[in-house]
Amino acid sequence: MSAVFHRPVKLPGSAFDYHVGGEDPSDAHQVAQATAWALLHRVREGADPATVSRVLAHAANNGIDDIAEVWADSHRSSLAGILWRLYLVHTATAQNSQQHADLFQYGLNVSPSAEQVVAGLSTPITPEAMRDLCSTILRGVFSGDFAAALDRAWAYCRLISLGAAQLADQRETDSEEHARALTTKSLRYQEFAADFRAAAALWRAGKLD
Repeated sequence: MSAVFHRPVKLPGSAFDYHVGGEDPSDAHQVAQATAWALLHRVREGADPATVSRVLAHAANNGIDDIAEVWADSHRSSLAGILWRLYLVHTATAQNSQQHADLFQYGLNVSPSAEQVVAGLSTPITPEAMRDLCSTILRGVFSGDFAAALDRAWAYCRLISLGAAQLADQRETDSEEHARALTTKSLRYQEFAADFRAAAALWRAGKLD
């Protein structure tokens, strides 16, 4: 396996070909899991900080489409599914960090204590701080306590969800369309938060697929 995944920065091209061409969902699942676990193990076991940084920058430098090609359909209780969700949150925050900073602050107005402590973000809440937090969370997956990183991802997504829901209530009288978009975002991040929390428990129990 190590000979195939000799460059952890990029997923192997053969995996993409197999995923696109295969019609059996079980084959796609096996490819997704194989690439996810190979990437995680290769980076965590002896990789230097520069390698970790290159892995984290993969989506930013090359787009997230190639990652989605293999992992996007993976179940939320699988490693591939969780890595996909982490990359998706990381990319979404990087692309619109001001909005996420605003929503995070709104979330703190609703739940100002526990989640902020778990997320590990201190005030002031700035776009740069949001980008750094998501990078730190993703870095923790590859070089730290995996479950703790997922706990931080849970707290981050929960606060974004709470903030989006609160802002949606305020916008409802001004713009129903904007309120609907915020409500959709809130529900999406609520799902992410639940996925990360459940995955952390599965990881600690040694049951993450």
